[in-house]
Amino acid sequence: MVKLTRIYTRGGDKGETSLVDGSRTPKHALRVAAMGTVDEVNACLGIVRLHTSGEADAMLARIQDDLFDLGADIGMPGGEGDKASLRILQTQVDRLEREIDALNAGLAPLNSFVLPGGSPAAAYLHLARTVCRRAERLGTRLATKEAVNGAALRYLNRLSDHLFVLARHVNQQGKSDVLWRPGANR
Repeated sequence: MVKLTRIYTRGGDKGETSLVDGSRTPKHALRVAAMGTVDEVNACLGIVRLHTSGEADAMLARIQDDLFDLGADIGMPGGEGDKASLRILQTQVDRLEREIDALNAGLAPLNSFVLPGGSPAAAYLHLARTVCRRAERLGTRLATKEAVNGAALRYLNRLSDHLFVLARHVNQQGKSDVLWRPGANR
């Protein structure tokens, strides 16, 4: 368990922050941007959870814990090699896949692209999905320059799919989805 005795440290007053290994890096570094965007996804899910209960809420609670693991993973330079550090594991990716398959099995088939909306929970899930996609773009960009755990990138990819399917699920198994009407307003 993490114990925080002070919230401010003054360590970042000159534009740098500490990574998990204690090294210092600029706050505008790509690794820090990826970590911050993962944090944004988590904040979005906190809003979603104001509108969910039951199975959906339990999934989101697990995902929020995973996102803190993911932030720690991205915040630790060295990619997959350091087994002593908190890293996203393939088992977490596999769990997302199982949940996606279970949720998707009960959904109405899609005949068009889905627009964000339908219910507050679905709209916020779509917002979280788009932020997750940004985190994935930052993570894959980071991976072209520095070592990044491959399971962390796979997790982000599956999570955006999970959030899409969960949005449809909370929209009455897709019955309340708002569908794109191509060229409808010409």
